[in-house]
Order: sequence, then C-alpha cells, then structure tokens
Amino acid sequence: MKLEIGNISVEKLSFGNETKLNGNEVVINNEELVAFIRTLDDRITEIKLDIALPGESTRIMPVKDVIEPRVKVSGPGTIFPGRLSGEEAMVGEGRTNVLKGMAVVTCGHVVGFQEGIIDMSGTGAEYTPFSKTKNLVVTCEVSEECNQYIHEEILRSVGLETAKFIGKIALEAKPDEVKSYETLPMLEQAAQYPELPKIGYVYMLQSQGLMHDTYLYGVDVKQILPTLIYPTEVMDGAIISGNCVSACDKNPTIVHQNSPIIHELYEHHGTKYNFMGVIITNENVTLADKERSSNYVAKLAEMMGWDAAIVSEEGFGNPDADLVMNCNKLTAKGLQTVLVTDEYAGPKGDSPSLADSTPKGDAVISNGNANMVVELPPMERIIGHAKYADMIAGGTDGSLREDGSIVTEIQAITGATNELGYNFLTARAG
Repeated sequence: MKLEIGNISVEKLSFGNETKLNGNEVVINNEELVAFIRTLDDRITEIKLDIALPGESTRIMPVKDVIEPRVKVSGPGTIFPGRLSGEEAMVGEGRTNVLKGMAVVTCGHVVGFQEGIIDMSGTGAEYTPFSKTKNLVVTCEVSEECNQYIHEEILRSVGLETAKFIGKIALEAKPDEVKSYETLPMLEQAAQYPELPKIGYVYMLQSQGLMHDTYLYGVDVKQILPTLIYPTEVMDGAIISGNCVSACDKNPTIVHQNSPIIHELYEHHGTKYNFMGVIITNENVTLADKERSSNYVAKLAEMMGWDAAIVSEEGFGNPDADLVMNCNKLTAKGLQTVLVTDEYAGPKGDSPSLADSTPKGDAVISNGNANMVVELPPMERIIGHAKYADMIAGGTDGSLREDGSIVTEIQAITGATNELGYNFLTARAG
C-alpha cells in the first residue's frame, strides 16, 4: 500500500462567520459546528467550544481524547473507517490531507477516573505534547441517565465527527508538504532489500477490562486475535482510542494517527533495515487470553520472516505481563526484541518499574516515571472542570489547592509518558 500525507501547517485557529481554511488559518463557525454536534445524539445536553493556544494561561481537564483533523482526498475508505455502516473499506492508500498543528480535544464531566490534564503554559506544558498544538476544545455534557459506557461512546463520537467535519475544509487545499509511505505485499517486501535485516513492529493496544477499549476498523480489539496490518492503515485512521486509562500513557487517537514508531521505522527503511509491517495485538485480562495472543504474535512474526521486532505497550501493571510474554516468545523464535514502555517506579524512582520482567528483555526504552510528582501553577482560564484533580489517576485528596494550583503525579498529564514516544521525556543509559 502507498499513502501520501499532505500536511497543511496550521498557523492560526480562530472563530469566524464561516468554517473554512484561509491559507494557513483554520476558521470555525461556532454556531454551525455546535448545531452539527447536537445532531449526533439527542442525549447531549450541553456543547461548548473553546480555543486553547500554546502559551496561554489555560488548563483543559478532564481530557477524554485528542484527534487530528484529516480528510481523504483520494483512494478508498474514509477517515476513521468501520465505525459507521457503509464505511468498511480498507484505508492506507491514496492521499490524505492533514491539518497539522491543530487538534480537537474532548472534555466534560469525568467518564472514568483515568482522564487527564493539558496545561497550555507553565510546568504542566513541559510534559504534554498537546501544549504545542492549537486546540479546539469540545466540552460535551450528556444526560444524567447515561451510564459511563454510553457517556464514553457519545464523547468518542463527538470528537471523531468534529475532527471529520473540520478536516473536510482541507479537501481541495494545496499542502505545504507531501510525504509518501509505502509497504509492499509480504513476499515483494522481503525481496526488495534482501541484504537488510527484516524488522517488524508489534503494536500492543489497550483492551484490558471495562472502559479500556481501542478500536480497529470499528471493532473493539478485545474481540480480535493478533493480526497483520499495513503501517499506512494505522497512519490513515484505522485505529482509534476509546479507553479511559491513565492519561500519561494512553494513546489518544492523534497518537495512532501519527505513530512515532511507525514513522521512525519508515525513516530508515531501505537503508538500515527492511520495515516489513505491523502486528496488532491486544492486552488481555485472563492468563489464557494472554498466552493465546502472545503465541499468535510470535507465530505471525515467524511467518513474516522477521529478524527483529519492536514491541510497544499501552498502560501499565497487568499489561506488563503481556509485554513480557511477547518478549519471551519472540526471542524464543530467534528475533532480537526491543521493548518500549514507561515506568511506575514511585515518586523517588526507587520502586520496581514494571509489574513483570524477564532476562530476555535486555533492550528496553523507558518514556519516563509516571509517579514523579509535580506542582502545576494556577491558570487564568479553566476549560472543563478542575474539581476532578483530586480523583483522577495521579491525584490525591487535596491535589487541587485553593489558589487553583495542583500537586499531582505526572500520571495525570495527558501524554506525559506516552509509550510510543509521543512525548517530551527521553531516556538515557544509567
């Protein structure tokens, strides 16, 4: 599959009389977009739109998802395929235009306690990549009759449909840059660079228990066995977030759209190695399911003839066992394996970093310690509800101070220790 990504650099985001792309400025008609969102579900009770820009004294919380507006210009499928009837076509080919540097952020009353904070300035901004994006924040409230599962489903739909609505303004735009990515069918790909090591990516998706949902072509990955996918399908919206896990290391939808590991593997494809493709796998609750999925991952990697694999995790604790099983079984098949994770090592960093380990995991990249405590200064503007600072994961009773400052673990900051490397922290050898 060959996909072209046309990046349109968004230099300004504002409200105006018409939703349009004016050069490198995105203009949003507030009333029009609010009216559109209200048509999505009659259980929506309130919609409010705000713009949050880098450097402003603004706090957004609790954050549900972050999504990049895009539009399919050519090729099969639609943005975020498989969600709606009639949108089952595969993606990953043709041209997709992207409003680069802008994001749609959803928030509102808390759905699950593992939602996050985005500060646009100050200490917190140093830990979230979304302090650098021009954010259209959609605060969505729903009927009290909705349980948390319906609440999450409505907010997920609102964010995705808002991003699609805005993305359409880029349909006929001339991109500032066009980048091309291609992966051939397996036998052709293997033959393309026979002298280079064959590298693959094992992409672990959060699916462990209630409210821990990720979707592949609209299917909850709890329901799948590990499967092969073209990297360009991921880049083209085949995977979306629907989970309420700790904000620091969840993968919001924008992270799947811009998977750093996939982009990095393409960067050196054909020079350092032959990037063969991606195995999508889930994170499971029961031991039997963990064994089944990790067995399947190792089998697929062997079938593909990989020499090495990069394995990334989403979340922490129980999924550490899935990570270790994947590592052990891949190395048993003769693959060199690199693990990408984060740590929960206590506020001082002196506790065990992972809930499971293996001697075979001798190449591990850490994206930070989620238990590190920081103080976030008060902000002049709050979008959403600051009162949840005491209850979201990373906070404690009294985290929210009277002056509006917050003392919390960076676990509460959206994207702080993202395990795909979509963050500001880095690792170094000790």
